[in-house]
Order: sequence, then C-alpha cells, then structure tokens
Amino acid sequence: MPPVDLAKLGSNVLKGSTAGQNVELGSLWREQTVVLFFLRRFGCQICRWMAAEVSKLEKSLSANGVGLIGIGPEETGLQEFKDGGFFKGEVYIDEKKQCYKDLGFKRYNALSVVPAALGKKVREISSKASTDGIQGNFAGDLLQSGGMLIVSKGGEKVLLHFIQDSPGDHVPLEDIAKATGIPVSAEAGQKPQQHSTRCVLCI
Repeated sequence: MPPVDLAKLGSNVLKGSTAGQNVELGSLWREQTVVLFFLRRFGCQICRWMAAEVSKLEKSLSANGVGLIGIGPEETGLQEFKDGGFFKGEVYIDEKKQCYKDLGFKRYNALSVVPAALGKKVREISSKASTDGIQGNFAGDLLQSGGMLIVSKGGEKVLLHFIQDSPGDHVPLEDIAKATGIPVSAEAGQKPQQHSTRCVLCI
C-alpha cells in the first residue's frame, strides 16, 4: 500500500461527537500517540464488537499515554452507539469521508457488498457478537469499509496502517499492543480472531 501522507491526512477536519466542535485530525496526535479506529458504520454489529474488543486495551493505552479514538463516516447511529457503551475512547465524525479516501478504505458496490456480508469471517464474528449480546441494524451507509491507523506522538511516523479487505477483518489486540509498545493486559482476554456479524448486512 502507498505510504500515508500524515501532513495531508492531518489537515482533514473531523466533527466531535460531544460538543460538535471541528478539529483537525493532526491535532489528535500532536501531544500523544493515537490509535485511530475507523468504523464502517455505528450501527454495524461487527464494528460494535470490534469497538468493544479494542476497548479492552483502553486502560493500558491510557496508562502509557496513548489515545484511543473512534472515527465514523457519518452521524447516523451515533447516539445509539454511544448509549450502548461499545467504545471507551473519544468519537469523531469524518463527514466528508476524506480520511477514509486518503487511507484507502474501499467502498463496496451493490453487487460486491452481498458476498462480503456473507463471508465466513463475518459469520464467525456475528456469532461472537450475538453471544456477547451485541446486535446491529441496517441504518446508514452499508457500502463503506474501514480500518485502523496508529500514529506516533507528534506525527513522527505511522506505526500501523490497516485496511479492511473483508468487513470481518480487524487488527488483533496483541498487534495493537506491539505497535504502541504497551504490555498486553489480562483484560484483552481471549486472543481476538479475524472473523465477524449476525444480520447479513448489519456489517
């Protein structure tokens, strides 16, 4: 994949989910290393499960000066996502989806999204999510994919750049810990596997 242009990416403007303030993405890594989790949709069952998984590292990340930040491509489903308590970090909205474009997060089309939604990884995580009591819905943009970016303090370098190929793809907790240099706490529990959701297109 092409290298990430942090200067260009950092100039993109995000909307805060609490006060609605606009901030440049680069301001989030100015004073700390950050784990940026880009969700497909706030109503996506798999995204909610992944958000809960990565949140298992929040205490360790915070204790080591690393910020955990979630970014969604639209406001649809945001309040329900926050009310559900799936994610322990700050949440922002990329209303223009410019970060998604700059980071190479693909968009499905009406034909490609169906087999993606029925894939083995998606079905496996859907089963895990359902077991954990995490459900999803069809609200919002069903075609956007996501990923993760970890940037060192001051924007010195990219520590990890992950692009989803399947909606069920995600970064294992131990890989996040390794990239950020934090110890893997017992909270991380079971080793996450790269699978994923329950309602076919609730991905």
